[in-house]
Amino acid sequence: MSSVFIISAPSGSGKSTLVGHLMQRVSNLRFSVSYTTRQPRGQEKDGTEYYFISRDQFQARIDRDEFLEWANVFGNFYGTHQSELDRATADGFDLILDIDVKGARQLKERIPGAVSIFILPPSRKELEQRLRSRSQDTEEVIQRRLSEAAEEIRNYSQYDYVLVNREVQASVDNLVAIVSANRSRRHWMEQQIRPILETFEDGRKS
Repeated sequence: MSSVFIISAPSGSGKSTLVGHLMQRVSNLRFSVSYTTRQPRGQEKDGTEYYFISRDQFQARIDRDEFLEWANVFGNFYGTHQSELDRATADGFDLILDIDVKGARQLKERIPGAVSIFILPPSRKELEQRLRSRSQDTEEVIQRRLSEAAEEIRNYSQYDYVLVNREVQASVDNLVAIVSANRSRRHWMEQQIRPILETFEDGRKS
């Protein structure tokens, strides 16, 4: 099975930027596209940012236990479908998931070997500045995101790794190091190790 990397962070922490750079620098990584019942926004396309489906379709998938994790967020459902992992495994890719704390907890229950990474902003003040600089949200939404961030950050200890995103390049370097180190763990290397060991066995016989 593919390695699964969970990345969580409060909105505005720079997670999307870091994941984008990670995908460019590390081969054989695939970003997991979630299902949602909300409507597309702006230039979003079905199958690219999300798979957009109806509430009834989403519920049917819940009933068939097809989601690795799912949640109701402000009246809209979001979830990671098992098929995302199945396709990545079949194609020889590792899977990157951008999910929240609750989703990460569910997924770790289903896949205990998943590697979880939490990205922190340097401070509340810095996070607020980043949210305001995007010029996308109303004051009410900004305050709600800050409140959500405080709640999410309290769960950092549930994660295997914690990165403080002070500077993009350094944070990307750390993410690359985590993925590379995990790929070198013995149980992921077994398929490559066996042929090497066989060459030593053959040499002993000759």
